[in-house]
Amino acid sequence: MASNTSTNNGGGYNFKVVLLGEGCVGKTSVVLRYVEDKFNDKHISTLQASFFNKKLNINGKRINLAIWDTAGQEKFHALGPIYYRMSNGAILVYDITDEETFKKVKNWVKELRKMLGSDIRLVIAGNKVDLEKERNVTVEEAEEYAKQVGAVHFHTSAKQNFNIEEMFLDLTQRMMQHADIVEQKSTLMRNNSTRRNVVVVEDESAEPAQPSKSGCCSGGGS
Repeated sequence: MASNTSTNNGGGYNFKVVLLGEGCVGKTSVVLRYVEDKFNDKHISTLQASFFNKKLNINGKRINLAIWDTAGQEKFHALGPIYYRMSNGAILVYDITDEETFKKVKNWVKELRKMLGSDIRLVIAGNKVDLEKERNVTVEEAEEYAKQVGAVHFHTSAKQNFNIEEMFLDLTQRMMQHADIVEQKSTLMRNNSTRRNVVVVEDESAEPAQPSKSGCCSGGGS
């Protein structure tokens, strides 16, 4: 499986993150709140995909996040692989007031695991917790499902700026950990390969070895 993780000698990381989910769950609001700290009450549907860039510094390490916000309408579903291929992380967003959007998250998870396996770090975001009274997806069900598929679950509100920063930070740190492990394994394999390919060449300039003298008596015939 191809991985888009890249690190450089200066301690920098480049990661691709994709947001997936149904239309109207608040994907664009989540990204805009994180990248620009803005919120717009008027819903504007994303057509196909939007691209955002965010630069971070965590423990002295530079991180560049390329964030893809995809359209949620069914007619754009087939375009999904174009945007999530080579992704290091995915945020799957659902609306806590709409159970159908949570079911669709499960479909996305299956698709991502099928295409990218364990190379991708997953977050499941239950958005719009400012509408808690209208909740239709139980906290227990959502968190249990996230645990089953190896994702981390966050409750978020783009409107109230709740858990947005924390969610992206957690995902970024997990992508960094995974990138470091991949790099370590790659270095180990390279080192092992180098050792296997070592050929011992005898020094031709050395004095030829003298034949050892036989311990038996010479010249005496029977």
